[in-house]
Amino acid sequence: MIREKSGEVYLVGCGPGDPELITVKGLRLLKDADTIIYDRLINSRILDFAKPNAELINVGKTTKSTSLQQDHINQIIIEKAKLGKKVIRLKGGDPFLFGRGGEESESLRKHDIPFQIVPGVTSAIAAPSYAGIPVTHRRIASSVTFVSGNEDIDKANSNINWDAIGNTGGTIVVLMGRNKLKMITDKLIKAGLNPDTPAALIRWGSEPHQKTITASVANISIQADTAKLLPPVALVVGEVVNLRNELNWFETLPLVGKRILVTRTRNQASKLSALLTQHGAIPIELPAIEIVPINIKELQSKLRIINEFSWIVFTSSNAVHIFFEALYDAGFDSRHLFDVKIAGIGTVTKLSLEKYGIKNIIIPEIFNTDTLGDLLVKQVIKGQNILLPRSELGLNEFVTKLQSAGTQVTEIDIYKTVIPEQSKKLSTEIFQDGIDIATFTSSSTVNGLVEVLGGINQLKDVNIACIGPVTQAAIEKVGLASNILAPESTVESLVEAIKAHFTE
Repeated sequence: MIREKSGEVYLVGCGPGDPELITVKGLRLLKDADTIIYDRLINSRILDFAKPNAELINVGKTTKSTSLQQDHINQIIIEKAKLGKKVIRLKGGDPFLFGRGGEESESLRKHDIPFQIVPGVTSAIAAPSYAGIPVTHRRIASSVTFVSGNEDIDKANSNINWDAIGNTGGTIVVLMGRNKLKMITDKLIKAGLNPDTPAALIRWGSEPHQKTITASVANISIQADTAKLLPPVALVVGEVVNLRNELNWFETLPLVGKRILVTRTRNQASKLSALLTQHGAIPIELPAIEIVPINIKELQSKLRIINEFSWIVFTSSNAVHIFFEALYDAGFDSRHLFDVKIAGIGTVTKLSLEKYGIKNIIIPEIFNTDTLGDLLVKQVIKGQNILLPRSELGLNEFVTKLQSAGTQVTEIDIYKTVIPEQSKKLSTEIFQDGIDIATFTSSSTVNGLVEVLGGINQLKDVNIACIGPVTQAAIEKVGLASNILAPESTVESLVEAIKAHFTE
């Protein structure tokens, strides 16, 4: 009898919300997984690391999930593993702390399926940390007790000894207890806990929309109701809560809670979104454009006679990626360009070229086509031929400047921008919730968003942040004004300009 081949299962904790809190091992496994089975409360941005053909299964698990629902999840994991797949069971926080990871592991062992556990950062520690509350402190609390608030604490045979917890001292952290908050605090006080003990309730810990309220343990449930604080929350009880007044770091970041629209293509948006999140912002991704390669056969015909060109000039990282994909598809690699000088518009283009093994890249001090043109005019020898693979919306002034210096320019439009259909559907919901800033990194993102929104009315009361004079001109052309301008044409510079705007 031939034994059925089994795949591998990894129970991976991805932390409480901030996608950067996943471990190095967890991220490595995630990037290589065939199937990813994930819970409702994980940050969806973590799924951006999955490989393009990975199967994503949302099992929608909540604090109210029943044993029957958990059995169904177990069955899905087993079925995918028996197909020989590498399966990631992606869980918020840590798999073995109130995460039913133990039950899932037992089910896998019962079916003789190999598995590994990859611990994660639990919200029981991370949420207080992001609220400026250390769960232990040498002078204040030398112990911490973690409690699940999801149990029916009035049932006859409770597994939780609230009398002991209320008298144990140190810090108490209760997860998943919002719906029973009043009952929990009453139990602790009845057990002997001082009603004036400081308490904090942290919603969406480590996420940009994190919210924290503090009060005495006797009043925290009243404050939560007044603030209309909904799950998911973490309750922290103990004298360490008072340290928040001094240690609150996350909620004081310069962009905390700001809803910032990111209009770059879906592939490019992640870097800008990550930078904004580091400063407390809520990035709202609404791709205003989508990059579509064109004229690839024409480009490949030029690659076959590349020795006729002295220079290749790239004015965007999009052009770089499409160019090298065409180069590889034609049977060549970067060695094919050994006798050609390469120029790029800035550091992003330079970094993209370096990923393909290109070194000694010439870039201007100021990252725009004007200064790039001036630099090339000084360096290109009269009569030399320049290959310019670029967007179909490329500026004619750049080509004219090069030609006026006596160079020959062979232009090839290798990509165009189109409006993503899904963005039109998303835009209504996004703008209903409001936007603080709209960011633009090219003139095509400006024109694309205006088309998506059907005009500029929804942008009139929004701060406009942009990169470079060309993008700024496009903003003015559609009837808007940018009040935040990045000094350099990089997303890092754009984020710094946004920070400076709100700091001022």
